[in-house]
Amino acid sequence: MIKSPLFPPLLTGEAVPKHTDPFNKAVSRAIAGIDSGTIFYSDAGGTLRAALVLAPETPLEEAIQGVYVAQIGLAESLGALAPPEVPVHFEWPDRIKVNGALCGAFRFATDTSDPKAYPDWLVIGIDVPFRQAWEEPGQNPNQTCLAEEGCVDITPMALLESWSKHTLLWLTYFMDSGFERVHKEWRPRCDTIGKMIDYPEQGVFVGLDDKGRMLLRQGAMTETLSLITFAEHV
Repeated sequence: MIKSPLFPPLLTGEAVPKHTDPFNKAVSRAIAGIDSGTIFYSDAGGTLRAALVLAPETPLEEAIQGVYVAQIGLAESLGALAPPEVPVHFEWPDRIKVNGALCGAFRFATDTSDPKAYPDWLVIGIDVPFRQAWEEPGQNPNQTCLAEEGCVDITPMALLESWSKHTLLWLTYFMDSGFERVHKEWRPRCDTIGKMIDYPEQGVFVGLDDKGRMLLRQGAMTETLSLITFAEHV
C-alpha cells in the first residue's frame, strides 16, 4: 500500500492500482469532469508516475505553457532533494535529463488541438525512473535512473510531494505574471538551445518565442513548433 503523500492546499491526490497508468486515469477522470488540481499517482515498478489535472481559463496556446511550469517544478524538486552536483535539464519537448542522460519524460493531453480554443482540461504527467530497468549500470549510456545518479535517498513519494509544491508555486507565478517569468526560468534548464538538433526536426534550436513555441532555424528560414503538436488530443 502506497503511503499517502502530503499535497499543498488546492491540490489533492489519488493513488491508482499497481497496473493502472495514472496518466490514462487522469485523462479519463478529466473527461468525466473531475476537479482541477487532482494528482493521480503510482510508484509501481521503481518509477514515479503522476499526472496533474488542470482546468485552464485561457486559450490552449497559453494553457499549454503549463507544461513548462511542470518541468520547472520537477527541476526545482530534484534540485532540492538530490545531491547538489546532480544537474537536471530538459530536452524539448518532453524529455527529462539527469547528468546529461535521459531520465524519464513528460506527457500532456487536452480535449482540443485548436490553439485559440479554451480547453475544458489539460493533463500533465511525469514518468521518472528511480531504479534501472536494464541489467547492468551503464548498459544504456544515454539513459539513466535516479539511483544511478546518486539519488538513492530520494523516495518516489518525497519527489511527488515536492513536485506538487513547486509546480503549484510556479502555476501561481504563471497565472499572475504570464509566460515571461516561466520562460526566463526554463531557458537555462534546456541544454539543447543554440545547438543543432535532429528531433523533432533537424535544425538549430534558437529558443522559444513569447508563446512558448520552439524557434528552429533551418538554413535561412526559422520555423515555429508548438507543444500543442506533441499533446495527446482526446
